[in-house]
Amino acid sequence: MSRLFALLALAALVVGVVVLSGTQRETIATTSVGPAHDPGYSARQASLVQTGADGRPVYTLNAAEIQQQPDTGTVDMQQVRLGFRDASGDQWNARGDRGQLAQNSGIVSLSGNVHVSGVLPGTDQVAEIATGHLAFDTKAQVVATQDPVTIVMSGRQLNAQGLVASLKERHVQLESAVHGSFVP
Repeated sequence: MSRLFALLALAALVVGVVVLSGTQRETIATTSVGPAHDPGYSARQASLVQTGADGRPVYTLNAAEIQQQPDTGTVDMQQVRLGFRDASGDQWNARGDRGQLAQNSGIVSLSGNVHVSGVLPGTDQVAEIATGHLAFDTKAQVVATQDPVTIVMSGRQLNAQGLVASLKERHVQLESAVHGSFVP
């Protein structure tokens, strides 16, 4: 009997080992992995330089902070300074509290206390332009705003609603509600 009991115990042990060490079913959790969110780039005290086909700078952007928004295809900027040259090679400088650059469009938008200075087309006088919002199309070299605008040149002030300045064609057009005059 003790032999039979030992044999049964051995058989039970073998069966237990086989059952426990046999193929175990694993539960596989399925997760769907989409494309990773691209947070874009960000920087402080940044400079962006767009060059033309000749390798010369078309414009230079300096900002206290920049943040790429890959989902919208834009770059947001704070405390922005923009430098560019018109078709005659005259230097223009603009600044604003905020800015946005639409990637692959060449359009730089400035907002908040925007000031622009440079030589107005057709004159040899430096002009100061102040407005709340301004867009600069770097490809067409057009500066435009629909906001109220103030132009100060030679100590004289001109106020208007909206402005379009084609730097290539050396032409400035005030849109409406013009107040003031410049007499040579």
